Amino acid sequence: MFTVMPPRFQRQISHMIPVLLLMLLQLSLSVHKTEKATCFLKNSPSLSRDGELIIGSFFPMHSVQVRNVTGAGLFQSDPDKSCGDYKWLHKNYQQVLALLFAVEEINRDPNLLPNISSLGFHVYNAYHSGERTLESSLRWLSGLGQLIPNYSCYGQDKSVAIIGGATSALSIQMGTLLELYKFPQISYGPFDSTLSDKAQFSSLYQMAHKDSSLHRGMIRLMVHFEWTWVGLVTTDDMRGEEFLWNLRKDMIKYDICLAYTEKLPVSERRHTESQDQFMPRIMQSPVRVIIVHGDTDSLMILRYSQPVFLFLWKVWITTSHWDIPMRPQWNDGYSFHGALSFSQMTKEIPGFKSFLRIVNPSTYPEDPLLKEFWCSAFKGLKKLKNEEPNECSPNGSLETLPLQFFDMAMSDMSYTIYNAVHAVARALHEMLLVTSEKEPIRHGETLEAQPWQLHNFLKSIHFNNSAGDHVFLDDKGNSEAHYNIFEYLFFLNDTENMVKVGQFIPNAPYGQDLTIRNEAMVWGWFEPKVPQAVCSDSCGPGFRKTPREGEPVCCFDCPLCPEGEISKQINMKHCVKCPEDEYPNKERNHCLPKAITFLDIKEPLGMSLASVALFFSVLTVLILGVFVKFRDTSVVKANNRALSYTLLISLTLCFLCSLLFIGRPTAATCLLRQTIFGVVFTLAVSSILAKTILVVLAFKVTKPGSRIKVWLQPRVSNCIVVLCSGIQVILCGIWLGISPPFPDTDIHSEPNQIIVECNEGSVFGFYSVLGYIGLLALASFIVAYLARSLPDTFNEARFITFSMLVFCSVWVSFLPTYQSTKGKAMVVVEIFSILASSAGLLGCIFIPKCYVILLRPHNARVRSICLEKLKGLANE
Repeated sequence: MFTVMPPRFQRQISHMIPVLLLMLLQLSLSVHKTEKATCFLKNSPSLSRDGELIIGSFFPMHSVQVRNVTGAGLFQSDPDKSCGDYKWLHKNYQQVLALLFAVEEINRDPNLLPNISSLGFHVYNAYHSGERTLESSLRWLSGLGQLIPNYSCYGQDKSVAIIGGATSALSIQMGTLLELYKFPQISYGPFDSTLSDKAQFSSLYQMAHKDSSLHRGMIRLMVHFEWTWVGLVTTDDMRGEEFLWNLRKDMIKYDICLAYTEKLPVSERRHTESQDQFMPRIMQSPVRVIIVHGDTDSLMILRYSQPVFLFLWKVWITTSHWDIPMRPQWNDGYSFHGALSFSQMTKEIPGFKSFLRIVNPSTYPEDPLLKEFWCSAFKGLKKLKNEEPNECSPNGSLETLPLQFFDMAMSDMSYTIYNAVHAVARALHEMLLVTSEKEPIRHGETLEAQPWQLHNFLKSIHFNNSAGDHVFLDDKGNSEAHYNIFEYLFFLNDTENMVKVGQFIPNAPYGQDLTIRNEAMVWGWFEPKVPQAVCSDSCGPGFRKTPREGEPVCCFDCPLCPEGEISKQINMKHCVKCPEDEYPNKERNHCLPKAITFLDIKEPLGMSLASVALFFSVLTVLILGVFVKFRDTSVVKANNRALSYTLLISLTLCFLCSLLFIGRPTAATCLLRQTIFGVVFTLAVSSILAKTILVVLAFKVTKPGSRIKVWLQPRVSNCIVVLCSGIQVILCGIWLGISPPFPDTDIHSEPNQIIVECNEGSVFGFYSVLGYIGLLALASFIVAYLARSLPDTFNEARFITFSMLVFCSVWVSFLPTYQSTKGKAMVVVEIFSILASSAGLLGCIFIPKCYVILLRPHNARVRSICLEKLKGLANE
């Protein structure tokens, strides 16, 4: 007999008649399809436990692929064995056992629901089909018979809540219908902010912790292993878009890039179509690290389209919603060896493992679902061991099943289901207390609880579960999830394991939020080190990172640091300059102190120049001694003996002044070197000029009575020397008074040296001194050149002309060479010019005379006689 639902519900859904008609039309079509296909004949509960109050539950326990109807990925409550692709999802059976354990725990508790003899449940299989989910939900509401909205086929409606929604899509599909009846639905799947919209889903509650920090944990993991070039596989829905948006936003902070993004279709109709399209792209991509994000259903495409390759050389980062051990092929675990999975951190429920150890078909003989699961799991185990699967091992233990079939550790979904059952029981308990205060329940009467009455109590429920965790059903009280990080290991002996290698605590300080046990990590049999996941190899020290135009920030080039700059760390965007007193090493990753350098007397070059200067100084002194010894000879007296002495002394000083340029510059040597050089060279050149003028004048006064003879007096030549030298002294004085030379350091000319040198102070003063010397030398050269045609016997002008030619050639070459050199090479050039020009004067003027005095004394006497005659003519 049908029981009419309360008028209150009828009024609430009267405005939803068009929606119901559309649902019924859709259901009639789906039933018509089902009649042709033998995979969906039964819609009764897979497992039921009677009680005064019933909790409905929808869990994905097995799947069926219906190729000719809707594609891959549909589920069936009790699938017909003629379906070729019928598959048990063995590991999901733990969710049923978590429900059973929680209900038994509540029924044993005398302090919980004391006025209810027992709490029961119905277990339905969850479909990955919108049509099948809607149909099963409506059948559950209507009863075991026909689909009749607003009516229940149960003699007395005892259902109070539904626990279901392993995915957001299933929660939305079920919630659309259940919202019409204000029927409480508790979703145990991943947290989805869309389901928190109470205006649309006022009867839906989410048990799972918020996972809005999941992307942060994955990014921290990538930063830890220095992975910057990764791929992403996510669902093509709002939840996937939200994850993609948050992931990209935080990746920018750490210069991590997405090489590609593949979106999984949510609809099962597209699974078979899509797996042939994106899986080859993932396999062929050189990207080593792949992030997989989704829920249990949307990731089914990966589960049933895993490649058959033995090694993929990929590192998978995923969540526990993609249960890697739950694979259609046992031996493809090699492809996922080393995968990292984020699983929400849960505490161990006391007694649950002990409960799992005693579960077997003999413990619950009235449970047909357990027997079916047991036979399927243990027959599959025997197939793995190449044994004949002819027995169901009724006395076996769940502990003996491999990870592919069952996990003794409570999953985060089973943990949420356990909390959901307790939340419903405690809400019922509170409601029972309030009801009993208003109207006491008489002996023999049962509590008639209406589902819509439970909402006020579910909204405010919060409690500590048996593990000590605080449980909320309010979204505002729901906290961020903490994560354990597991690594999937598939060993060579075909065993597998999930090993905890770290954890992520979102609210912990940065640096303490992620913990990784590097010593526990196992990457591969042929790759003992952390795999590289980069678009471009890191720029080492000495190089800088420059982005490639038109490519992501993770793709870059690594040019060498510019001259004078270094980089000490990897992937530096800009090189830094060394301090002024340091220079880069060859690798340009470190600064070395610059060596202080100057023309030292101890180094070979300085010693050689000093030796040459002393040699010519001694030679000049020797020549001076010869001239003093043979001072009465005509050769010495022929061209003003005093001028010859002055010239030889000045040349000696010229050779010696070059020693001031050797050694570490000081304030004294900087002041003296250029001024002494200028004065003594002026003295030498002015003496040569006076000698040249005397030679010319001596031949001009050969006429008797010539008035020019007054210019042949010694004081005239002395005046020329003093006047010319005096002008140079004045120039030097002005230079020293305005901007004198001073010791300085040159840190730029040589990259690895600090050159200690003399700064000339006033460049104009320096070149004025040189220019004045050059002017005197040019005048001497011109006068001597004009006197070249005088009689050879008495003519010294030719030697002076040649000496001035050498002198001018040296200093004309000096100027461009001096300007083009830096550091101590400049000093060497100036010393060489001083020595070369002085040696030219000494060699061209005095060496021939010494040759005549020492080796040709006869010629000296002839010259003396001629000179006497010349003087006699001059006196007449």
